[in-house]
Amino acid sequence: MSEKDEWKMEEEKMSKEEKATETPVPSNVMPQITPMKKYVAELIGTMVLVLIGCGSAVMVEIAGSYLQYNLGYIGIAFAFGIALLTMVYAIGGISGCHINPAVSISMWIAGKISSVDTVFYIIFQCIGAIIGAGLLDAIVRGTPYYRLSFGLGQNGYGSASPAGFSLAAVFLAEVVLTFVFLIVIHGATSERAPKGFAGLAIGLSLTMIHLVGIPVDGTSVNPARSLGPALFVGGTALSQVWVFIVAPIIGGIIAAFVWKFFK
Repeated sequence: MSEKDEWKMEEEKMSKEEKATETPVPSNVMPQITPMKKYVAELIGTMVLVLIGCGSAVMVEIAGSYLQYNLGYIGIAFAFGIALLTMVYAIGGISGCHINPAVSISMWIAGKISSVDTVFYIIFQCIGAIIGAGLLDAIVRGTPYYRLSFGLGQNGYGSASPAGFSLAAVFLAEVVLTFVFLIVIHGATSERAPKGFAGLAIGLSLTMIHLVGIPVDGTSVNPARSLGPALFVGGTALSQVWVFIVAPIIGGIIAAFVWKFFK
């Protein structure tokens, strides 16, 4: 055997040994989710929540005033809940489907999300809410039945509250209802919770909260959801939007600390 053949056999032997020691890559490994993919998912999810949830509130006004059917506030409550439920299953595996600054801040305090992601989640959620409100505004202006007085499903207190609730009552309601909402989210997404049912629990909890909160202030529990419509409606809605930014965040922060206590 020539020296050349010996070198060839040695190289083949070494190649086989290297392949034998290589760590096999599973065929079912999911592609890495980049930060931008998560942020865009949050934008889309918040846009859908505002378009469908706030859209149902506007349609109640249009239908109740001019058409032969009316969803009522129960229909609005289910519209918000179903919109969130479906988005949990659509983008939950990408971003966690917060679509709510109060949720992101609560998750950050609970140590479930980084500071950088929290900031960008909130930015993209607000952009998504503005886009959703803008789309809704463009759609409803396409019918002669729409009136500016119908608004875009904005929140309010005092004269802007559906039942005339005071600022103090609305602030308290938003803190408490957001607290309840976040406790459900933390619990439904915990390791001890039954797998695969988080979206159902979270969506139904938002429906439940709206059934109580709509007569109070239209129900926010989500700063982005309130900001989007308020920017387009302006006036009282915009001057009062601070309540629906501050109160839900406080409720989310309290829920995070309570959940850390439970853990």
